[in-house]
Order: sequence, then structure tokens, then C-alpha cells
Amino acid sequence: MATINYFYTKSVLEKAANDPTLFKKELDKGLENLFPFEVLQLVAWLKTYTIDKPELKKVLKEIQTVL
Repeated sequence: MATINYFYTKSVLEKAANDPTLFKKELDKGLENLFPFEVLQLVAWLKTYTIDKPELKKVLKEIQTVL
């Protein structure tokens, strides 16, 4: 079950999607504030969200190497 922080992080990431640098910064902040099970949910959501956004897929690949 996701918490408010998970939904807030998703909302912020959707708003920051037009700038990959800002997206990465907000993603890093979000990952610090989420529980481990929420991080897994967020990564799953990011995989589907970035399907048609190649500039954000680079950010996702960077994050996956850290996780």
C-alpha cells in the first residue's frame, strides 16, 4: 500500500518531466523519502511512464545502476 509520499513524488515527477535535470533532482529527493517497497513501486511506474520519453529513460538507467 502506497503512502502520501509516493503519490506526491509521482505528482512532482510528472510536473518535472519536461526537464531531465530537474526530473533527476526530484527523483533523487523522492527516493530518499520513500520506503523500500515504495521505491520498487516507483521504479515500476517509471518504466511505464518513460516508454515514450527517451530523454527520461537515461535518468531511469542511471537510477537503476544505483538501486
